[in-house]
Amino acid sequence: MGRSPRIAVVGSANVDLTTFVHRFPKPGETVFGKEFHLGFGGKGANQAVAARRCNADVLMVARVGDDLFGPATIEHLKAEGVDTAHVQAIPNTSSGVAPILVDETGQNSILVVKGANDLLMPADVDLVSGALFQADCIILQLEIPLETVYHTIELAQSHGIRCILNPAPGQPLDLTRIAGVDYLIPNESEAEAIGGMAVQSSKDAAACAVGLLDRGLQRVVITLGSQGALVAGTDGTRVVPPFPVEAIDTTGAGDAFIGSFATFLAEGRSEGDALERASLYAALSTTRIGTQTSFLDRAAFEKERERRQ
Repeated sequence: MGRSPRIAVVGSANVDLTTFVHRFPKPGETVFGKEFHLGFGGKGANQAVAARRCNADVLMVARVGDDLFGPATIEHLKAEGVDTAHVQAIPNTSSGVAPILVDETGQNSILVVKGANDLLMPADVDLVSGALFQADCIILQLEIPLETVYHTIELAQSHGIRCILNPAPGQPLDLTRIAGVDYLIPNESEAEAIGGMAVQSSKDAAACAVGLLDRGLQRVVITLGSQGALVAGTDGTRVVPPFPVEAIDTTGAGDAFIGSFATFLAEGRSEGDALERASLYAALSTTRIGTQTSFLDRAAFEKERERRQ
């Protein structure tokens, strides 16, 4: 395939602080936890790691705090092989964190503190535009300021760089300002938030996607979990079939899909081939526990794909 594809991720980097408890504490109550896990996350960082493990050269543009988690996040990304030259620590600011409580039934309670992620401004993107212009694809999410997302889309469009937007967490958006993305890739709930209609089946997803196309989007891929994905464009809609796996943890599967899809496309593969591969890559991530820890490297992925042929 020649040189490795170049992927730039402009987005979030968080630290997940997960505590497993017998039950949630009542207001004012202290309870003992069973286990504690610290993990590196944030949708931007997750997608960067997925792309890197698929053998892309990955540049990340992000902000972390000057607390204990900031340097640890940067070192973690470096260890994964991600270019962190534009991941900067902001003085007197906390890193993005997500304290998570999980009870014995699997129910969770999550509090997200955006911290330094909320300080990644359009001007910061302009400062690294020279590096971004070298990318084959720019990936964005919604855990940084919306104005920064809109600005980066416009920058990518003006320079003919493929741009993928994962509109997560789901929220209403100014569709005129995201019309320049090559691919909008939401899940069902995110598609509902943007499209304003319920998405509970592939038929609903098709109606929602067509509605978004009618409102100016170029191409929409709605991920449907165990039901696969639906892709819609001017050539119509179709479902990308799922791959049967024994899923044990679906956390991060959407990020695995997007990071791998961007890489496969940037390698020059057809959209259909890239979607099929990304669907398998995401499915395989659900067979392992964790988020970034569940993402396969390229050799392991290709081996599993060949086994399934």
